Parts: sequence; structure tokens; C-alpha cells
Amino acid sequence: MNDALIAAPPGHPLIGPVDPPFLHVMTYNLKSASGSSPHSWWKRRPLVKAVLGNELPTVLCTQEGRFRQLLDLREDLDGYDWVHLGRGGGSRSEATAIFWDTGRLAPLEYDHVWLSKRPNVVGSRSWGSATVRMLTWVHLEDRETGQRVYVVDNHFDHRSEKARRKGAAILLNTIARLRDPVIVAGDFNCGPDSATHRALTRGGLADMWETADEHLSPSWATFNRWRAEPFEGPTRMDWILAKPGQDCAVAVHQAGVNAYSAGDLTPSDHWPVQALVSLVPRREP
Repeated sequence: MNDALIAAPPGHPLIGPVDPPFLHVMTYNLKSASGSSPHSWWKRRPLVKAVLGNELPTVLCTQEGRFRQLLDLREDLDGYDWVHLGRGGGSRSEATAIFWDTGRLAPLEYDHVWLSKRPNVVGSRSWGSATVRMLTWVHLEDRETGQRVYVVDNHFDHRSEKARRKGAAILLNTIARLRDPVIVAGDFNCGPDSATHRALTRGGLADMWETADEHLSPSWATFNRWRAEPFEGPTRMDWILAKPGQDCAVAVHQAGVNAYSAGDLTPSDHWPVQALVSLVPRREP
């Protein structure tokens, strides 16, 4: 295996901190802190901290994090702000929390949507979903360039295909009215050959893995099943996608899957996915 294709702290980030006008976006299923040994959070936290400290993404979309776990993450991420709401309301249960570098980005507005027949009802679920599922979005302004972008963080159901397809429809409906560019990220619990992926790409979103100018890693299966040795396969279920805005497009320069581990311990049962992007104004005809 080519070790150069696997990012490993310290000192060898997959993308690392970036300067304007570039944005470094990461999506990371942290695995809930309820996990027991040998995958307990207190053992994994230093590994997650190492990955994030090495990469310093401009925007970080997380899934499965619980409130206490996310407070640990914020403590380990100096200079970041966040938006959070547990899927059961308040600090209850897991969240689709979004973090951002406050030196680069300022929040303008945000909201939470439940992936159910009643998307505005906290804790609601439908369509045979195994558990409550939700998305969180935040509208951000680049302090350096003045450009604005929406970031939408999702966690789709792992059991019900119908719930995933309906969730995709809610996601597309949520972003349909947005005028600025949209970056969509998360754990979609299905592969790129799925009906969910087709619905999103046919709905105007482009998978950054498919549009990136450069791949920084092989197409690793992002659900690693706690295996420290990365492997290619159909379970590339963590995606970053983009939709252009009315006056601005999203250029995708690099994309990669960060397969850092320490010995036989992985930071999570998912590898984080990262992308280097920039917002490109559309030219007048």
C-alpha cells in the first residue's frame, strides 16, 4: 500500500489549513460516545483531536456526536464556533452539529429540519426510520471575501430505504429556495449507486468526489467497520455535494478520504471525507 495516500498526523495533512479564497470542508461521523471499550470515546478522542488539529477544516460537519462529546470537540478545536441541537430536542441524543473557523466565517442564520412527515416537529420520524433523523443548515459569510455559502449537514437512516429517499426529497426541498451556493455533507447510509444518491444528483447536487480536479486518496469505503486498514468498496456512504448559487458556482479542486489510525485503533467507525473548494462568481453573458 502507498502510505502517501493515507493522511497521518503529525505534519502530513490530507489538505490542511487553507487561505482565502479556498474553503476546506470536512464531514465526519464521530461515532456516538456511548461506545464501549476498545472503541470508547475517551480512547478515541485523542485520535479525533489529532486528525482535526492536523487538518483544521474551515467547516466541519459532524454526525452522531452527543452534547458532552461535542463539547470535548469544541474544546479541542480552538477558534471554532458551532450550531447544535440534539435530534430529541435540546441536548438530547445525537446531533448534526456544524463547526466553523470563526477567523474566516461568520454565521448569518441557521435551522434544523427533521426527516419526517412533520419536518418542523422536534423528534419526529416516519417511513420506517430506525431512529429519529435530521439535518442542520447554517448560512455563512466569508470575512475575507464577502462571499456567502449555505452548509447543510445530514444523517440519513441506516435501515429504511424509503426513509432515505424521502429524506433526500426533504433536503432538496429545503435548499430549493436558497440563492447562494450550497454545500451538502453528511452520512447518507448508502452508496453512490443508490436511489438516494441518484435523487440528489438529479435534483441539482453534484458529488464532489465525482467532480474534483484531483483525488487525494483512493475511493475508500468510508464506513470502515473499525478496521484500521482502509479498503475500497461500495460503502462510500459519507459524501460532500454542491449546488451552484444564482451568482456563484462551487469549484472543487481536491477531494479525499482521510484514513488515519493509530496502531489498530481508528478514530471512528467512519473515515472523514474532505474537499478543497472555492466559490467562483458567474460571468455575465
